Parts: sequence; C-alpha cells; structure tokens
Amino acid sequence: MQDLKISKRKPSYPITSKLNAYLSRYNRNVEIPIFYDDLLRFQGSIVVYDKDDNDTLWIRVYYNEFEREEIESSLKKVYTIFHSDGNENILPFLSVDAIDYCTFGNSKPFRIKIRNVLNDNSTYFYIKTADASRVYGLELEHMLSPYNLNFLVYENTLIEEHIAGIPGDEFIKNMLPNCTKSEKAQIAKEFVKFNERCMIRLLGDMRSYNYVIVPTHDFDKVVYKIRAIDFDQQSYEGKFNIYRPQFFKENYEMVQLVSNIIQKLSIDQYKTEERSILVKRLKSSHVRVEMLLDCMENDEISTEENIELLKTTIFNYTHDVNFKKSKNMGEILRFSLEFLTRNYENVNLELLKKKKY
Repeated sequence: MQDLKISKRKPSYPITSKLNAYLSRYNRNVEIPIFYDDLLRFQGSIVVYDKDDNDTLWIRVYYNEFEREEIESSLKKVYTIFHSDGNENILPFLSVDAIDYCTFGNSKPFRIKIRNVLNDNSTYFYIKTADASRVYGLELEHMLSPYNLNFLVYENTLIEEHIAGIPGDEFIKNMLPNCTKSEKAQIAKEFVKFNERCMIRLLGDMRSYNYVIVPTHDFDKVVYKIRAIDFDQQSYEGKFNIYRPQFFKENYEMVQLVSNIIQKLSIDQYKTEERSILVKRLKSSHVRVEMLLDCMENDEISTEENIELLKTTIFNYTHDVNFKKSKNMGEILRFSLEFLTRNYENVNLELLKKKKY
C-alpha cells in the first residue's frame, strides 16, 4: 500500500467570537484557574517508558517548589470543574500523580493524572492549546458518533477528557492476530463503519495511532468498537483520501481483514447502516449541528488550495453542483451532510413505494 502523506504541519486556528458564543451556549466555555502556557514553565523532565521499556514519546515534567504547589492546586480545581461542576469538597482527597508532556504531533498536549487518595482510582485528562479545528472535530464527534465527549475551552486553553481504549497500532500488532474468526469479522465490520463515518464528516488522519479499540464483554463474547482520539485534522486537508482511514498504510492489516472476511454485499450493507444512523443523529441534533455549521462557514480553518482541491474531488464523486459552489470547509461539510440526508431519504422513499401490502 502506498503511503498517504499529510501535506504539512497544520497551523493552529484561533477560536472566533462566533464559535466562542456557541461554546458558551452549550456549556463548553467555562473559566478555569490554569492555562496551557502555565504548564510550559517546567524545570526539567524524564522520559516515560512503557512496560516493555519502549520510549512512549511522553516526558514526565516537574516544576520548582515555588510553582508546583500552585500548579497542582489549580489542576485539582480543573478536575472538579470538569467532573463535578466545580464542587471543591473533594479537593482534599485528590492528588496530582503525574504531569506528562508530549512533543509528538501538532497539539503537544499535557496529560494529567489525578488520583483519589481514598480508593486509589486514577483519572486522566489533557490540556492543549485551543484550536478551532480540534473544537469542531470534538463537537462533531459528540453529535454524530455513538459517543459523547466531555471538553472545556477557556481563551487559548482546551481541557479534553481521556478516551479509554487500546491504541489501534498496539492492538493491530499484539492482539489482532490472536482474535477468533468471529471477533475478526466483528472488528472488520466496525472498521468499515468507522471508515464511512470519518469520510462523511471529514475527519482526517485516522492512522492506527489516532484511534483506539474498545473491547466490551457481552454475555459469552467480546464486542469491539473503534473510537477516534485525535480531532486535529477536522476539515483541513484537500486530499479526499486523507478522510478515509482505509488509505493509510498504518491501517493495512485492518483493510486486509475487511477484504479477506467480508463480502462486497456485506460491506455495502454496513455502509448503509452507518449512513442511516448518521442521518438519525443529524435529525436529533439538528439545531445544534446547524449552529456549529454556521460557525464553520464563517471561520477560516483551511487554505484556499485545500478547499479548491477537496470540493473538486467530491464534486467528481457525487456530481452535486453544491460542492462546486462551496467557498469554505464549513460549506463543504454542510453539503456533504445534506447530500447524505437527501440520498438516504430518497432511497427509503423508493423502498416504501416498492413494498406490497
């Protein structure tokens, strides 16, 4: 499989006043006591290794004694805002066990580990620079995927919940070969649906390390789901295949799994199922989606070159003249969702006409 290249490092786009108003309306914009830049003042670090002594690309940072107490107190308050609406009664029972920093990728996040000292339960959350692309990606995931997401934005700082699961690259390498035939068939089905969902909502760069596999035990079997964990490449790239996970070499084993196990008729069926449920989610969140798309249409989250390339490619696929008239990524996404809804409704109408009573 030929490697699919991202054009170049994506710039970070600021949160506009319109998007900020949207976030405030839906309780995503909350004042917090610490900013991303505050955490950059660390004095030193050590490399974090995994259980097999491999470099995780994270470093554990530490601060001088004059700042550490204030930073840890602020992080515990962020935790209470994030998980219990700011109730500070639990503060004495919280401990900041680790502050890790990742220099890999665009967002360069801090990962915070908070532990409840009463029962030793730990929770992670991430602090990143607020980027409009990522915020749009998080909101669209919240509304159009099977999963709800918790995040907060305040000025230039984004607080994002940890999405639990097995990193895709680790799962493919260490666990997929040992799965049963029925489990592999179920994983292949989920990858088809995941691929379709990313393509329709224009979420890019879903390489194996940008999503997780979530196993759930159900009676006598394990059910696997696939969840995106990186929303940096929402509606930015001009190459259409960037929005289709099947074209990344890191997902080669998953693509082979689909082609070896699932027949073409079943693949079409699973795509139809995913489109159907996407339309239902669109209808149930219609007002909120409309407001978000309005923000995107009045925002600059990509380049003119990327917009021109993407709208031309999608027009060649769909022959929908609306794409040709699109002026920005927000309009391209709107017409993509409208095209999906229109075709879904037309297909169902034809099926109803064919039924005999």
